[in-house]
Amino acid sequence: MRPASASIGPVSSAEEDRAKGSKTAGSDFLLLDIGQAPPRGRTEWLTSRIRSAIADGTLPVGSRLPAGRVLAAELRVSRGLVTEVYQRLADAGQVAGRGRAGTVVVAAPAPASAPSRAPEGPAVPADPFAPRPGAALVDALRSVPCRIDLSPGVPDLTAFPRTAWLQAERRVLAGLTPADFGYGDPQGTPALREAVVGWLARNRGIRADPGEVVVVSGVAQALALLAPVLRGSGVRRVAVEDPGSLGARRQLEYGRLETVPVRVDAAGVDVAALAGSGAAAALLTPAHQFPTGVVLDGERRRELLAWAAGGGVVIEDDYDAEHRYDRAPVPALRALLPEAVCYAGSVSKLLAPALRLGWLLVPPRLLDAVVAQKRYADLGSPVLAQLVLARLMDSGELERHLRFVRRRHRRRRDAMLRAIAAALPGARVHGAAAGLHLMVTFDSAGFEDTALASAALALGVKAHPLSWHRVAPGAPGLVLGYAAGPVGDVEEGIALLGKALRQVT
Repeated sequence: MRPASASIGPVSSAEEDRAKGSKTAGSDFLLLDIGQAPPRGRTEWLTSRIRSAIADGTLPVGSRLPAGRVLAAELRVSRGLVTEVYQRLADAGQVAGRGRAGTVVVAAPAPASAPSRAPEGPAVPADPFAPRPGAALVDALRSVPCRIDLSPGVPDLTAFPRTAWLQAERRVLAGLTPADFGYGDPQGTPALREAVVGWLARNRGIRADPGEVVVVSGVAQALALLAPVLRGSGVRRVAVEDPGSLGARRQLEYGRLETVPVRVDAAGVDVAALAGSGAAAALLTPAHQFPTGVVLDGERRRELLAWAAGGGVVIEDDYDAEHRYDRAPVPALRALLPEAVCYAGSVSKLLAPALRLGWLLVPPRLLDAVVAQKRYADLGSPVLAQLVLARLMDSGELERHLRFVRRRHRRRRDAMLRAIAAALPGARVHGAAAGLHLMVTFDSAGFEDTALASAALALGVKAHPLSWHRVAPGAPGLVLGYAAGPVGDVEEGIALLGKALRQVT
């Protein structure tokens, strides 16, 4: 029982509230009941309740706390008490003020034990680099916490043109009729298909008709739509570059196509080996090969076009061709042989993957079947986002954004090159002239690159081991993205990779 002296001070206890016939002060936020707090320990009690909610995931990172004045009024305490609680949480690095956005949870402590509920999504093993990777494991790895993320394939998301997007969205909304909010054309809105044609003509040398364009939710969906269409035309085997994108390879295999690895060297994919593989189609990244960064040279291009003219189908993934720094632009294969090339692109590496917008150009003989696949997949991509992107393309805003991020990405690439030279002795750099990542190899090294990636993750740095993206054995290496983080993070991340390298060698 509480001693009598506890009743001295402000009226606050549940017993005293009930004695006066009033309702106990409380808040819907975390179901807080101030009557549960010790009279002289309210600040500690409220701090502990919010801290516990952050730790157990009730308040995940990104959650917004109530305004101090609102919570104080609901609990019938002074605003200064709530301000003190928020300040303690901020000093601990768990919350931060975001101006008009209020006070937001920015960090949660690592749980002392495994959560009682099963985590959502694929489980990540203690050492995510130990098994042979599958698509589910790679997806799950994206959610593994780290201090510095050097994963490839992510642009500078802080540079997303929010103001331009909002302005374009307002203009689009102002011009829409009620009927425009209905179901759209599964092939894509005419406005975006026309804008894509203009964009590709200006930036990739491709001349096409809007009727040839299918709007998709990204290159992954383009491959998902093509797989059954190719199977229906008799294709069973698709050649893939080795090394090449693990995600793209898994996407084709999920579509029940057999993938056949074909080696890549300094001139690009080995077309002679492709011709001898027995594959009727080939998935290629000719303008900037992933992950090596090489460009398919002129002789190989001629050989490839001859192979395609003989009945082969090329799937051209033009995933980051716009990001180039030290070389002239390379024309797309689709511009040279449109009747044999399925061309896929998106804004995931230019604006943000979250938009889920891209395009697919297919030869006329495959168009109806691809559109049918798109119709039955999702009835079409979101119309409003298509119209906003079309306006950004037509207005020149997307070109302005591209020029801006090129400068920023180039500074980060240069910082990574300097850091590698200083911290990773013996590392050989590939593909620095363009793109959003570098490939580094450690020739004649005696360690596994998965061990290096695991040691780096233990130090707080995430990177892809090169072995994840190759089928044939080869020198250990890493695939390092430099575009997503500031120069300081790039430099620190490479320094920590140097520390990890010393641990495994």
